[in-house]
Amino acid sequence: MPRTTNLHLVSDSTGETLNSMARATLARFEEPHVIQHRWFLVRSRFQLEQVLEGIQAEPGPVLFTMADKSLRHSLEEFCARLGVTSLSVLDQTLDLLQGAIGEAAKEKRAAQHVLDADYFRRIDAMHYVLAHDDGQGTAGIAEADVCLVGVSRSSKTPTCFYLANRGIKAANVPIVPGAALPGELDAPPCPVVGLTIDVNALLEIRRHRLKLIGHSPGAIRQEATDYVDPEAVKAEILAARRLCTSKGWPVIDVTRRSIEETAATVLQLMEAWHARGGGLAGPHGANQGPPAR
Repeated sequence: MPRTTNLHLVSDSTGETLNSMARATLARFEEPHVIQHRWFLVRSRFQLEQVLEGIQAEPGPVLFTMADKSLRHSLEEFCARLGVTSLSVLDQTLDLLQGAIGEAAKEKRAAQHVLDADYFRRIDAMHYVLAHDDGQGTAGIAEADVCLVGVSRSSKTPTCFYLANRGIKAANVPIVPGAALPGELDAPPCPVVGLTIDVNALLEIRRHRLKLIGHSPGAIRQEATDYVDPEAVKAEILAARRLCTSKGWPVIDVTRRSIEETAATVLQLMEAWHARGGGLAGPHGANQGPPAR
């Protein structure tokens, strides 16, 4: 039977840093049997006592981010007595940056969550995505930081929301067979990036979508709609790629990419667009296929 490991994540803030680090690290293991115990917003001695009881009941390594020296010392001391490993995940990074910057970091809890200009930019970007999803409010493309185009169900919307969380105003416009693109994309004020996907993967997504909205598998076969017809979908994807090539828009194949990977590539393409001073990318060498595995 596979060994089960308890992993305790302890933070005096929301725990986003620990969650991201644990997710990224555990992804490197084949089917890890890890039970994550999340202890967030731990800011008092009473709250810490509850954490310590939990660690004692189900011992396992402890990853933590805590600014309060007293609480941190108590946690480390308790773990040492219990014989479990504890690690402050930001220490090495802080040491490196303190040496490079020449300034000691402040002991400031949840510093990344202050209501600063960056916070409000992310909120503004989220509102923008909601108002400009799936071709809505095309006149607002003039305000966009980037515009994603692609056939239906090619992950445009979730990528836009992920980008919004980074403060990026991302519009998305569907490429629909027989329908013209908005005139705003004739001379786009921002980089335009196409998203494409493998035919079979798209068919599976679309069929699942139809089932969710009440179409039975039998009804789907009987209707043989272009939306899930293999030949029609293949032609739709090909036409969309040709359109992007003719416009000089780079294309990302999202078939084997996570939303995070797609968004990271979009950000790279945005940087390249601005480095050129805007304008079109050449149709050759712009393709972003699946990441190397």
